[in-house]
Amino acid sequence: MHIIWQLERCVVRDIIEQLGDPDMPHSTISSVVRILEKKGFVDHKAYGKTYEYFPIVTKEAYAGQGVQGLVAKYFGGSPKQLVSYLVQRKDIDLKELNDLMKTLNKPKK
Repeated sequence: MHIIWQLERCVVRDIIEQLGDPDMPHSTISSVVRILEKKGFVDHKAYGKTYEYFPIVTKEAYAGQGVQGLVAKYFGGSPKQLVSYLVQRKDIDLKELNDLMKTLNKPKK
């Protein structure tokens, strides 16, 4: 998805070039992009047998869906449990937690 967002419009060959692996099978990348399309993240425009792909979901929306899925699947739908997990593993420190609290307490515009 990062490559598709970066390029905005691309064909599979463009994605392979961005990956920097010229031996990457075209069919593999094509399959991944079609899966992204089935999931509603990208769409395409056909030019004969060539498909030009473009994102239909923003990075922010994509990240939001990912985080929601993570919280639902691994933390019983509780963001509090996710934060607690991060604190216990020391993946977030007190300063970062305080910064997060300040952000949450700011009035919404």
